[in-house]
Order: sequence, then structure tokens, then C-alpha cells
Amino acid sequence: MSIIFEPMTINKMEVKNRIVRSATYEGMADEPGYPTETLINMTEDLAKGEVGLVVPGFLYVSPDGKATPRQTSIVSDDTVPQLKKLVDRVHAAGDKVCAQIVHAGRQSHPDLIGGLTPIGPSPVTFAPSKITPREMTIEDINRVIDDFGEGARRAKEAGFDAVQLHSAHGYLISAFNSGYSNIRTDQYGGNLENRMRFVLEVYRKVREKVGPDYPVMIKLSSADFTENGTTIDESKQIALRLAEEGMDAIEVSGGTMEGTKSPAWTKINSDTDEGYYLSNAETIKELVGDKAKVIAVGGLRSPGVIEQALEAGKADFVAICRPLIREPDLVKKWKEGNMKRADCISCNLCFAESGKEGGTCCGYLKKEQE
Repeated sequence: MSIIFEPMTINKMEVKNRIVRSATYEGMADEPGYPTETLINMTEDLAKGEVGLVVPGFLYVSPDGKATPRQTSIVSDDTVPQLKKLVDRVHAAGDKVCAQIVHAGRQSHPDLIGGLTPIGPSPVTFAPSKITPREMTIEDINRVIDDFGEGARRAKEAGFDAVQLHSAHGYLISAFNSGYSNIRTDQYGGNLENRMRFVLEVYRKVREKVGPDYPVMIKLSSADFTENGTTIDESKQIALRLAEEGMDAIEVSGGTMEGTKSPAWTKINSDTDEGYYLSNAETIKELVGDKAKVIAVGGLRSPGVIEQALEAGKADFVAICRPLIREPDLVKKWKEGNMKRADCISCNLCFAESGKEGGTCCGYLKKEQE
């Protein structure tokens, strides 16, 4: 049997294989932020497609933390019943599901948060929107830390099997880690020890709310590709501290909307183009060892490449997303013996579709059908 289909545990959660569906924005919530039937169906299809652990797109934890239109909310207890419907459908399909929670920080927009100015660690203008965030006060910081804790509590109450903190791609937690977006001079800024204080305090609050046996994961930016941004050497230190604190799994990503490289690269035309963050995952895995599971993400398309990475111990799991938008049953095909390369051509037209009515889908296939 391929190593891809060997089970592995994350804390007390057994995952039936080594494939994680990496979260991406779907744009399938309703206006208040509750999951629609379309989103529930999409998540259920991934479970039926034999993905080991399904991570739906990010759920915002604070009213001022929304990143995108039609983003799923976990800001109040009112969201729990509808989220539970999604979880129950995944469980009925025999799968596990993890809630990724986020605060958009400086990458939000006044139109999404009731006309408020987005908040961030420092008043560093977000280039795509040209909006300068309001620097967070200590009271703001404490409030948002509490909001992450409450979001994790709600995720557990809704039945999610795990929770993942989004600390990548320029969103609030990663913005605190980065010297590009964090130029504070208090205890939350300056040297790396201070800049990582926020993520450590968020983790501790989440752990307090969910208990020691509940899997807590993080999506961590391994490199921002911005001037003074987070580097792999800094990410290694952050990852080790988190692992020593009890973080159960680290998904190693990278890139931002302001950097020279994005989180989702195009032109992945051959096996040699795949796994563009795999070496960073390997570096972090070598450092954290058995303290935490490591999940590699970034342009993985071929079962052969995935097998080699797992067998070499470069990561414990691999995460894919764009291929599963085009082929939600891709892992099932592999399990049944069709070990083909994913059909996804990494054109990123799926992201364009996520902003339209109906939410994300394979834009390439849609274009062919029109």
C-alpha cells in the first residue's frame, strides 16, 4: 500500500491517510456568514472523495476580521448550529474536518466591516487596497486574542475534529510575525521574540478553551518574500516555539499579496515544478522532529512526488487544494489505483470564480464549457 494511504494521528485524532485539503476561500457563505447548502455539499464531496482531513475555507473570528465577501463566520454562538450541519455531513461520509480560523487584520476593507478602518499591528499601508490600518491598542490585541479563543471553542462545540490558526499570507497573525507589517516599539514589536508574542498568546488562549486532547494546528508563513518580511530562519524559530508549547501540526506555506511570490504559484507544468514550499517544510520538520506533525503544501500534483516526500520524512502530511477544486474525487482515484497526475493546470482561474455568485469552481473547465 502506498504511504499516502497510511493513517497517522494528530494529537488524539486519527487521519485515515496523509492528504489534507488545504483551506481556500470558497465564497459560499450567505450574507450573515452562515454556510450555505452549496458549501456544505462541496465539503461533503471532498469527504466522499477520500481526502484524509478536510479544511474548509477560513472562518473569521471577529466582526472586524472579515477578509472577503461571503466568507464564513464563527463570530458568535449563533453560527454553531449551521456549522454543525456541515460537520455532520462530513462525518456521515466517514471523514474528519478541521475549522481554520482567521482575522484578516490590515487585509480587510471598510466595506466588509461596517465602514470601520481595518486594524493591524502597525499603520503600514496595505498596497492592494491602498488603505492604512489603524494600529492596534493593547485592548484591541487582548480582544482579538479572546476572539480566537471563542472561535476555537465554537469550532469544538460544532463538532469540528480540529482547529487551525491562519498565520500566513499576510493575515493578522502573520502580520504580527513579519517585520514588514509590524514596526511596533512595544512588547509586540521589534525583535522576533516580541513579534511572535501575539501568535503564542493566541495559541495559549485557544488551547485553554479546547483542552489538551483537542488537535490545534497552524498554517504558518515560512517566507513572505517582502522587504523585512518573515524569512525561513525566523519561521523555524516560530515553529519550534509553537511545537514546544504544544502545537500539534504545522502547515508550512508562504507568500503574500504584497510579496514577489504569491501563496499559489502558476505554471506547475511538471514534477520538478511541484512542492515549491517542500524544502521549507523539510527544514521545519528536521527542527521540530516528533514535537509536531508537519504538513507540506504548495503545488503538489503527482502521487509519485507526494510519496517520495512522505517516504523521505520531509513532511508527515501533504496538503492540496486547487487540484481538488477541479477533481474533488482525486484522492479516491489514487486509492483505487489510478495514480495519475492531477488535471489541475494551476491557472488560478478558480480564485476569480470565488468572487462571483455561486463561489469557487474550476474556472478553466467553466471557460471550456461556455
